[in-house]
Amino acid sequence: MTADPELAKDEEAAETVEEAADVELRGAPDVAPETDPLAEAEAEIASLKDRLLRAVAETENLRRRAEREKAEATLYAATSFARDMLSVADNLGRALASVDPAARESDPALKSLIDGVEVTQRELHNVFERHGIVRFDPRGEKFNPNFHQAMFELPTADAAPGTVMETIQAGYRIGERVLRPAMVSVAKPLT
Repeated sequence: MTADPELAKDEEAAETVEEAADVELRGAPDVAPETDPLAEAEAEIASLKDRLLRAVAETENLRRRAEREKAEATLYAATSFARDMLSVADNLGRALASVDPAARESDPALKSLIDGVEVTQRELHNVFERHGIVRFDPRGEKFNPNFHQAMFELPTADAAPGTVMETIQAGYRIGERVLRPAMVSVAKPLT
């Protein structure tokens, strides 16, 4: 103990403060130890880098999806119009098939008319091809309900069951989609 009473009061006050600090530290269970600022910065950099890479990947996926949707929209935009035009192509074919070849050769006016219908039909098919519309005739292929519509079954020993024997009406595709399935007869085994 010190002889000076003022100094003694200051020492007692300091000891009281130290004891209070010790009690406070012991009573506080979650005292954070000092952290390394470099480690914190590196962790934040790693987190930001991860977020950046994810954002770049998401943007790239969005760009690809938009390009694919644009290409599909361009390809399939005229689908309903093309489907309506198929009946025109069918009617031109029926008109040409209905003319007797002998009458065609004997009448020059009829021959000119038929030649004009043939040119029109060829031009229509050329336009279809330019726009990705493809005619298909599945004769001899295995029946596929995604591309063919079975009108009737034909009992035969000439082909394997499930084979397309005859095409009643040709089918059309635009890209990979079917505009109109081919109407066909399908082979079935003899009973």
